[in-house]
Amino acid sequence: MSDFRRVSAAFWASPQIELEDVAEAKALGAAMIVNNRPDGEEPGAPQGAEIERAARDAGLAYRAIPVTHAGFSAAQVEAMVSALREAGGPVLAYCRSGTRSTLLWSLAQAAEGREPDAIAQDAAGAGYDVAPIRPLLEQLHSRAQA
Repeated sequence: MSDFRRVSAAFWASPQIELEDVAEAKALGAAMIVNNRPDGEEPGAPQGAEIERAARDAGLAYRAIPVTHAGFSAAQVEAMVSALREAGGPVLAYCRSGTRSTLLWSLAQAAEGREPDAIAQDAAGAGYDVAPIRPLLEQLHSRAQA
């Protein structure tokens, strides 16, 4: 059973998905699946190529933007901004718990100029805390406003 958490009208975060969850994502209106989990992080879980194949077979776009526990890079934030822009509809992103996906979404939102308080409120509504990246959200938001 899936644990898709609605963060915003156009973004859901989820712990690791299974192949059958792809059909549920499509039924909910997702246009793209974003994989924020590096292959091999959990060998028993479906790996990126399997999820990508299931997504494409279901008519969904797929992006892999792996995030390790080392943190976030500017390239990852830019890749998420691009994915969200190009999705053409709602996005389901997943990682081990949904936290990395939500934090990366939050960084992408701030980079696009969204207010950090609004981002934090959306994330909290889905059960995620952006406090660990709050200074970076503020910095990205300031740059976007400049």
